[in-house]
Amino acid sequence: MKKNKAAASSVMLRQKPIKQRILSNWQLYLMLLIPVILTIIYKYIPMYGIQIAFRDFKTGSMWKAEWVGLKWFKRFFTSPNCWRMIKNTLLLNFYGLLWSFPIPVILALMINQLRFKRFKRITQTVLYAPHFISIMVVCGMIRIFLSPSGGLINLIAGTQIDFLTEASAFRTIFISSGIWQDAGWGIIVYMATLSNIDTSQYEAAKIDGASMFQRIRHIDIPELVPIMVLQLIMCAGGIMNVGFEKVWLLQTDLNKATSDVISVYVYQQGIEGAKYSYSTAIGLFNTAVNLLLLIVVNRIAKKLSDVSFV
Repeated sequence: MKKNKAAASSVMLRQKPIKQRILSNWQLYLMLLIPVILTIIYKYIPMYGIQIAFRDFKTGSMWKAEWVGLKWFKRFFTSPNCWRMIKNTLLLNFYGLLWSFPIPVILALMINQLRFKRFKRITQTVLYAPHFISIMVVCGMIRIFLSPSGGLINLIAGTQIDFLTEASAFRTIFISSGIWQDAGWGIIVYMATLSNIDTSQYEAAKIDGASMFQRIRHIDIPELVPIMVLQLIMCAGGIMNVGFEKVWLLQTDLNKATSDVISVYVYQQGIEGAKYSYSTAIGLFNTAVNLLLLIVVNRIAKKLSDVSFV
């Protein structure tokens, strides 16, 4: 009965003219207006400055800068380290996604099986805590742990290796430290999804003799699949974005073969070198690749699982 009333009221609401709906709910539309204005000011208006990538802008008015077309894009693609930076950026993100994406799901499934609420809260707090540590502090901890003289890793291994000067070790250090810092925070969405599962499903499964792993496989995982797909789509949309601060703080002259990424190069060219047009062109290329990947992954996900953004 209640469902029928709710459905009838929603139909009546849709039949009202737009003006009448706005007037009857003006407080809600007023609240909505604030984030819309902020989004337009800080997200859409600055996009007008993208044309700097196609001009020879130095200082002064953007309108007086000479229009040079694709000059800066050609310079980037013909630069000596271009393909190395693109390769490093893609590999860091791809390996990071490959190793870090399943871990929050596994942790959420494990924590969901804990029956002692106090222990469960303590475990979640311990896992969340690293997310709130500053990147600078994390990089300082990494340098201390990996120090060739007195570092914890070298003491355990009985060696004196400076891992941060090893190009082959940079990706492992970057990805593993990222997993430690963000895996706990990543379980929040999955834990919220699992908490909404009807407990009667677990009770029925127990009565039917289902083991813990069978309950996880047939109840928990199917509930997590839609949110996992959405998370994967969002991660794929940022696959060309590497955390600039962390790479910058861990980079050395000896590990540049694997740590030289686009975000650091944009900083060096734009902020340090004052090459605004050149750095904008590189950033625009980065964004275009992310957008393309987002569309492709979204369409693949829609075909395979019927889950997508649009």
